Amino acid sequence: MVLAELGQRISQALGSLNSVTVVDEAVLDGVLKEIATALLQADVNVRLVANLRTNVKKRVNMEQLASGLNKQKVIEKAVFDELCAMLDGGDPKKTELRKGKNNVVMFVGLQGAGKTTTCTKYAHLFKKKGFKPALVCADTFRAGAFDQLKQNATKAQIPFYGSYTETDPAIIAQQGVERFKKEGRDLIIVDTSGRHKQEDALFEEMRQVAAAVNPQHVIFVMDGSIGQAAFDQAKAFHDTVDVGQVIITKLDGHAKGGGALSAVAATKSPITFIGTGEHMHEFESFETNKFVSRLLGRGDWGGFIDKVKDVIPEEEQQQELLDKISKGEFTLRIMYEQFANIMKMGPMGQVMSMIPGFSNAIMQPGSEKESQARIKRYMTIMDSMTDKELDSSSTKLLTEQTRILRWARGSGSSVQDVVHLLEEYKRLAKVFSTAMKGMKLPKKGNMDINPRNMQQSIAQMSRMLPPHMLKMMGGPAALQSLMKQMEGKL
Repeated sequence: MVLAELGQRISQALGSLNSVTVVDEAVLDGVLKEIATALLQADVNVRLVANLRTNVKKRVNMEQLASGLNKQKVIEKAVFDELCAMLDGGDPKKTELRKGKNNVVMFVGLQGAGKTTTCTKYAHLFKKKGFKPALVCADTFRAGAFDQLKQNATKAQIPFYGSYTETDPAIIAQQGVERFKKEGRDLIIVDTSGRHKQEDALFEEMRQVAAAVNPQHVIFVMDGSIGQAAFDQAKAFHDTVDVGQVIITKLDGHAKGGGALSAVAATKSPITFIGTGEHMHEFESFETNKFVSRLLGRGDWGGFIDKVKDVIPEEEQQQELLDKISKGEFTLRIMYEQFANIMKMGPMGQVMSMIPGFSNAIMQPGSEKESQARIKRYMTIMDSMTDKELDSSSTKLLTEQTRILRWARGSGSSVQDVVHLLEEYKRLAKVFSTAMKGMKLPKKGNMDINPRNMQQSIAQMSRMLPPHMLKMMGGPAALQSLMKQMEGKL
């Protein structure tokens, strides 16, 4: 997750409350000092940090707290609420896009903020949600802007419009929007020119393009690596243009991200998305409470379930899979399909941060890429197998030396890699056969979970997880909460 180090340091500061016998004013001051140091090193403005300390101390009045209250929980709640208040830029203006209607969205910002890439990510995200997006390049200032947008749009399979000859961005924008409206596109994204600094020419051009296309939404794209300097930039755009939303990019590789987030929120400019990398899927919706929850290692079950729903198979395929699992059957094909679903869910670190207890201390930097590379390697080996081999659960068949050599040659892997794959398969097969066999899973069209069956399922899931992991997730009670949420969402 972005700002992993900041979240880890704040969590450690709050976790230190577990090691003290009596939580008093001195202990609270020590915790707040650690949190303040972490925020300042993330380039959060000193005034905002001072306000957070003052507000937490006001909310946690040691003398007035009742003796029976859990002071640690009260402090944690106060810190959580104040972090949310610090990062909350208010409600976005008219952010809801209407499917089937004309939605014209104009992207503005300085040059180098990642505006063109973000346009494509935004279009790709809403394409997955059922919209019919199109991209218009109205950037005539930067050489190669149209070529970049064309390349990105082609890769994402999104129609685009631009011109190599026309120099007036307002005319290009108007022509592109009119063309895509006639084609029935319900999300038309206009990418505008940027500059190296805020200047009158940039603002004037933005006004001309806005007048030509009359956008329903104006989104300001900002570089997160500039830290608290984002305050002046966001304020200038907020005061000059009717900016309804802000997207902050480049939060994946810079310690100043916390400063940028808090600075933008201080201008009361609502942040709706954050960019966490160059790839298409490295683009997250920003909701303050959920973001802070994940930052502190509390997870986001709702976001996790939404991720699962995006890759869940068709109902008939899902029922067939559930039937096989309930009988304890686990083949290499099932493992392959589950690996494919994991890859579709996006970066592992992002997904794992949504599960309470899976803090960034567990998912160490670098391990995410290593894990994804290993899964891809395993899938490549399984691509060299026949249908009979993929659907077989016979240990004897899958351990024949001639087959192992053929799979290694066919996939360009080593024999050791194939052996590792088979060991992983045996381990997962054992887990499923012992823990899932006989589990009563909901039948097609009936997602109501019987309380008795739920308790049985929770007990089985608890046995499947290592004890330390179960404890970090919040114990069986957290699993029960997850199953209830899944019942309501699936």
